[in-house]
Amino acid sequence: MNKTKLINNIGNYRWTICTLLFFGTTINYLDRQVLSLLHPILEEELKWTNTDYGLITAVFQLTYGLFTLLSGRLIDKIGTKKGYAIALIVWSIGAILHAFAIPIGKGTSDLLGILGITGISVSVAGFIIARAILAIGESANFPAAIKATAEYFPKKERSLATGIFNSGSNIGAILAPLTVPWIAYHLGWESSFIIIGSLGFVWLVFWWIYYDEPSKQKRLTAQEYEYITEDSEVNIINPEEIKETKTSWFKLLAFRETWAFTLGKFFTDGVWWFLLFWLPSYLTSQFGLKNTDITLPLAVLYSMTMVGSICGGWFPLYFIKKGYDTAPARRKAMFFIALIPLVVLLVQPLGEITFWIPVLLIGTCASAHQAWSANLYSTASDMFPKSAIASVIGIGTMAGSIGGALTSFLVGKLFDAYKASGDLTMGYTIVFTFCAIAYLFAWFIMKLLVPKIK
Repeated sequence: MNKTKLINNIGNYRWTICTLLFFGTTINYLDRQVLSLLHPILEEELKWTNTDYGLITAVFQLTYGLFTLLSGRLIDKIGTKKGYAIALIVWSIGAILHAFAIPIGKGTSDLLGILGITGISVSVAGFIIARAILAIGESANFPAAIKATAEYFPKKERSLATGIFNSGSNIGAILAPLTVPWIAYHLGWESSFIIIGSLGFVWLVFWWIYYDEPSKQKRLTAQEYEYITEDSEVNIINPEEIKETKTSWFKLLAFRETWAFTLGKFFTDGVWWFLLFWLPSYLTSQFGLKNTDITLPLAVLYSMTMVGSICGGWFPLYFIKKGYDTAPARRKAMFFIALIPLVVLLVQPLGEITFWIPVLLIGTCASAHQAWSANLYSTASDMFPKSAIASVIGIGTMAGSIGGALTSFLVGKLFDAYKASGDLTMGYTIVFTFCAIAYLFAWFIMKLLVPKIK
């Protein structure tokens, strides 16, 4: 009781920072989700194939992954405040540029023609350019947010804080189907990109006013600063020594811990990318839902993921209270979370009853992914010092994006092949099987690489 009162009296400014990260992540996913919601409209208007759409999303993911690797190092170098602000400006511009994809594509196609590269339509080329710029900016969101969490929270609270701010991705995914189809229907699809893309500049004002490093933060009490650094290397290493502990990528890659985090991302991120980019098309092709018809199912589905994100962040605390140390508690929680996606094996067999059964089952899988993700990100701060966290997150996220890009590209090819054979349902069955087993496979790989987290 006395300890609880002490924690309540030290201050809660760290949760203000968590709120900022929550809204930043919400906007990040809003901007990212617009294209997938407009895919059925753009597919019909611009005559895209599944392969075209798979190529566009794959380019986004590869660019996202490459620049996450770079942005992680940049944030380690210039700091969280400046790094996050620059990233948001870039991704907001990229989001808005989607509205001008056709003229951009014409210029790009002409340039590619001069270079002897043909076969890419004007619209696909334009969306690839806009998508790449969006990816460059968005790549810094999670390295910056995870680093900010490590700066403002003690280790025992990081997975909970990560789960809370990461739930912003779910709120963004919920708000997107509630707003984007309506804007597109009344104002045109171009307006959806412009209006949603402009929201980031509003958030930027609050970020610049309220965020600073904890050691420079005047709104943070001395007691709260001591609390958030109580189990941190900041207590035993002075700032000059921390600067000297910067580790190169090559040195980081020599650690099994780096590979455990990296492969955990590689094998599971593709599931989330598939759910994020292909679900509107799944509801359209399998159940005939179009335009605003998909609003309620997607809103329900992504509402479930918000619960998973927050509960997943809390889950390790359950084992900590039973006497486990932080890292073993997190790993045990991740095992149970990895079992949950197995429910999507029932999506296709039960889908003939009503589309709501697949929606709820896929929502359960997506919820489990967010719970898994909140804990997976936190394993980086369990295993590495703060000076290397953003770089490790960058390496892992790049691997996750490569896995996601491969998933998107192969899914597009797979769906076109099965669509041509008249059995698109089998294509979805194959992909959902992959989604079901990916997390258990990743957990065992991580356990094999790092039997005991140190």
